[in-house]
This record gives sequence, structure tokens and C-alpha cells, in this order.
Amino acid sequence: MNRSIKAAVAEGVDEIVIKNPAARHNIAVGIRQSCKIMIEGSVGYYTASQLDGPEVSIVGNAGWALGENLMSGKITLSKNAGASVGASMRGGEMFVGGSAGARAGISMKGGTLLIGGDSGFLTGFMMQKGRIIVCGSVGDAAGDSMYEGTIYVGADVGSLGADAKYEEPTEDELIELWAELQRSGVDGKPRFRKIVSQKKLYHYDTLERLERTLI
Repeated sequence: MNRSIKAAVAEGVDEIVIKNPAARHNIAVGIRQSCKIMIEGSVGYYTASQLDGPEVSIVGNAGWALGENLMSGKITLSKNAGASVGASMRGGEMFVGGSAGARAGISMKGGTLLIGGDSGFLTGFMMQKGRIIVCGSVGDAAGDSMYEGTIYVGADVGSLGADAKYEEPTEDELIELWAELQRSGVDGKPRFRKIVSQKKLYHYDTLERLERTLI
């Protein structure tokens, strides 16, 4: 299937529809040309991963690691995503219409991940850059070990992770976030909470003696 998609894009086809995917894994991966791909049905693991340019719309649910290592382009999912959505994404945009599982945006290095519902534990774990916007609640250990980047949460936070802290968002930030929601068809104007790094864990002088020796 992926070979057929790449061949069609190389021949100049700019819109592709995939019907009845039957929750197969690794659909529409490694595509590096601009095109539009519509997937009508739920998909499995690593769908639309390693993309650089395409716009992918999925009508259904997705398994683990949707959009892993997204470099540019846009992924839109109408329903729920499994664990590790947007893992290591480096750019582009991803929208999850429903809720997401644990470790959303793990090791994220850029781009925007917008989740219309809730997100599980360890959201933004080891995040390095970019934005995660969760309209609902997040689970425990939000922002654990994050280095840079920002997590916005519209409802409750189970608990903050190691080295994460709350920071008051500016009015300009909130206006920008609400505009982002409107562009994605999300109603409401949540008074987002903002989570950022305390920036303590990556300072060398705070390491234990044994850790310094190992390094």
C-alpha cells in the first residue's frame, strides 16, 4: 500500500483516498512530498509516521504512535488516539478530535499537538520543543523531565512531573490558543493552565557525584 501511495504521488497525484483500512499498522508512512491523503476508517500503530509535507485526514481512531517523527505537514484524526501520539515530532501540526493515551508528545522536538479531549499520564514526557494543547484534562506526571516547550491544559492536571512547574499564560497567549481551537473546529474558550520546565535537571552542577563520574 505504501509503495502504491508513493508511486502515485511521484506521478503527480495530489489527492488519495484509502477506504476500509481495517486498523492495519504503518499506513501512509515515510512520504516526503506534498499531497492529501484521506483514510476512511480506524488505523493501527505508527500511521502517518515519518512524514515531511503531506496532509493526512483520518476518519476513525488510531493506535499507538500516530504521527511519530512528523517533520512537516498536518495530521487530523476525528476520534481517539492511543499511546505516544506525536512521539518525537519535529514540526507540522497534529489534531486529535477525541482523547489521547499516555505519553502524548513524548520527546517532542517541535510543532503543535492539539488534543480536543483528555490526555493520559506522562503527557509531554522529555519534551524538548513545541506546543502541546490539551482542551480537557491530563493524567499524572505531566511534563515530566521536559527540557523546553510548553503544555497547555484546559481542565484538570493529575499531577506535575519531575522538574515541571506552572506558569501564568498571558492574555495574548490565550487569544492565540482560542484562535487555534477555532481553526480546528473546537468550541469553547478554556482558561488554559500553562506547564513549563523548571530547568533544573539539565544543569551539570546539580548532578550527583556518581552521575558526574559516569558522564
